[in-house]
Amino acid sequence: MPKFKYDPTPHHQSAFLEKASRRPGFRKAYDALEAEYALAHEMLSARTRAGLTQEAVANRMGTTKSAISRLEGAGKHAPSVASLKKYADAVGCTLKIAFVPRRVERSATRSRIRASASKTAHRAT
Repeated sequence: MPKFKYDPTPHHQSAFLEKASRRPGFRKAYDALEAEYALAHEMLSARTRAGLTQEAVANRMGTTKSAISRLEGAGKHAPSVASLKKYADAVGCTLKIAFVPRRVERSATRSRIRASASKTAHRAT
C-alpha cells in the first residue's frame, strides 16, 4: 500500500462563516444543510486525526479519490450507512449514529402527553 503524506490546506471556518453570513440567503441555506455539514466535519476530522489523504482512504476502501471527495462533500451526496461504515473503518473509527431529542420539542411532547392523559382520566370517571 502506498504511503501518502497528509498536508492539509488551512481553512478558517469561523472567518469563512463570518464573511459568508453577510450574503443574502446564506444563513437560511446553511442552516438547511446543518446535518450534512456536521457529517462532513466529522468525516474530515476523523481523516485528519488518522493523518490520511483522500487517496489513502480510497485505497483502504477499494474505491477512488473522487468517490471519497463526494462522500466528504456536504449536501452534494447522501452516503449510505454501508459507505459510512467503510469510511469509519478506513480512518480507524467506529461509526456511531444517534437520534438526539430536541429540548423544545421534548417539552412540547410532554405537555401533549400530560394533556392527553388528563383527558383520558377525565373520560374514565
